[in-house]
Parts: sequence; structure tokens; C-alpha cells
Amino acid sequence: MKGEELTEQETALYDRQIRVWGVDAQRRLSKSHILVSGLRGTAIEFCKNIVLAGVGSVALNDDRPVTEEALTANFLIPSDGERVVGKSVAEICSESLKDFNPMVRVSVEKGDISCQSVDFFDKFDVVVVCCYSLAAKRMVNEKCRKLSKHVAFYTVDCRDSCGEIFVDLRNHAYTKKKLDETMECQIHYPSFEESISVPWSSLPKRLSKLYFAMRVIERFEDVENRRHGETTIADLADVLKLRTELCQANSVNESQVPDSLLERLIAGPSEFPPVCAIIGGILGQEVIKAISGKGDPIKNFFFFDAADGKGVIEDILSNP
Repeated sequence: MKGEELTEQETALYDRQIRVWGVDAQRRLSKSHILVSGLRGTAIEFCKNIVLAGVGSVALNDDRPVTEEALTANFLIPSDGERVVGKSVAEICSESLKDFNPMVRVSVEKGDISCQSVDFFDKFDVVVVCCYSLAAKRMVNEKCRKLSKHVAFYTVDCRDSCGEIFVDLRNHAYTKKKLDETMECQIHYPSFEESISVPWSSLPKRLSKLYFAMRVIERFEDVENRRHGETTIADLADVLKLRTELCQANSVNESQVPDSLLERLIAGPSEFPPVCAIIGGILGQEVIKAISGKGDPIKNFFFFDAADGKGVIEDILSNP
């Protein structure tokens, strides 16, 4: 366990960023413990950013064997075939990630974390799940919220050239500067389940269409017992049928979930490296904000579409 004060080596290594966010923020980062599960392209970009920022430790979870598909957006997997034989994605990424910052402890957690007990998550300050099923997101978020300590929870998904981040910081206290004044702020977050359970007819009229499209595909994969990204263009008719059913049940016009958008999300590649880099960078900034307690955090969804180059924050289920 790191002490309360930064060592001389840490101060020298992180001098530039200490000048940006201060010694106290860097101290909090150096004591933080982060779990990242589902090592897809976006999660890998995120891991690189937080390791370079100087967090205390990162635990990686992904038992999948290395495949050609994993190589498309995961720069931590070496092209040398001999090095990956018999190892999981997490084990290979762990070996490579350690080289980015030897001062950060990198470890591997095996098994399905959604099946772990509540106590398992108590050793982490931040839990990030990438490309998880609807049921698994719910379970992990619920377990994190049962802890007495506040564990920051994030989900991140990329489909084709679009990305989504969900944030749950529970009751989060932070500071921000307004002119020359430092303001103390408090913000309350709903759970993932609470957020996606809001009737569509109650949502803002100009809500990002990506919100609806992600929920349709997420629900389709859940109903069909598919893993993230296993839905293809061959499923388009069934996806559109489910879209129609959900829109009718929620009294929402189908134009809120365009055919063309749903087709893009299921027909394109599961990972688009440039979007992975953008979403992973934003997620890294948000986690640093959460740990340091400095700056306005996202509440509670962020969407990015490379088609128009826009990032949009949507606050679902605001508390007055």
C-alpha cells in the first residue's frame, strides 16, 4: 500500500500532470485500485491512459483466448504468435501494460466477475465493464452499490463507429472552479437499472437516437442469449421487429430509432479503432475526475457518433 505522501520518484515522474491537477489529486490517483473487465479496444485505450496517469493498481479480467479478431483494436497483444499461446487476453495485456508505467501494479483476475460476491468488489475504487451483456451490467452495478464504500461504476460499449459510456458514482462530492472561487458540489446518480427503466415516453424529446438504438440491440442480445457483438446484418429484420414492439409499448415514434442507425450498429465491425481511442480517452478523463474529486463528471450517459463527430451527454432520470 502506498503511503499518504508521494515518493520522490512519483513526484518526478508525474511532475507535468501534478502541475495540471495538483498534488492532492495525484496522491488520490496513486492510491486508487481499478478493475477493468472485457478487454476490447476501448478498454485497452482506457487502461493505457490510467496507467500513464499513475493509478495505484489495475486488475484486468478477460479469460478469452487470443484470436485474430482481438488483434484488430488491441495494441497490447503482440503479433508474435509464440508469446500468446495458451494465455488469455488478460494475461497477455497484463504483460504489455506493465511496460507503460512500472510504478503501477498490474494484475489479472480470472473468472466471470458478474458471478463474484459483493465482497469481491470491495477492494476496488473503480469498476469498468466493457461490452457486457444487459444482465451482467445490471448484476455488477447492483453488487457495487451494495457496498458501504462508494465504488465508481462505468459501462462502455462501442459498436461500429459509435460509442456509449454509462456512469454511476452514487452520491459523489467534488469541487470545481468558477471564476476565482472553488465550489463544493454534490451530485446523485441513479443505477444502470433505474436509468434504462425510465419509460421512453418520459425521456427528453431530443434525446440522442443512439440511446434508443443501444437499448434495442442490448435487449435483442439479451432475449436471444447472444454475446455482445454477435448480432449481425442477418438479424436486421428481427432487430427492427423488436424496435417496433418497444416503440409501440413506450408510445415513441419509430423515427427515434432509425433503420439506418440500427443497421450500422449491427453490420459494421465490432470495434473501430479511432472511436475506441476517443471513447477510451474520455473514459480515462472521467475516471480521473471521479478519483480526484475535481471537475464536473458526466451524468450519466455519454454518446459519440463518428458520422457527425459529436459527443453528447444525456442525463437520464435526473433528481431534482
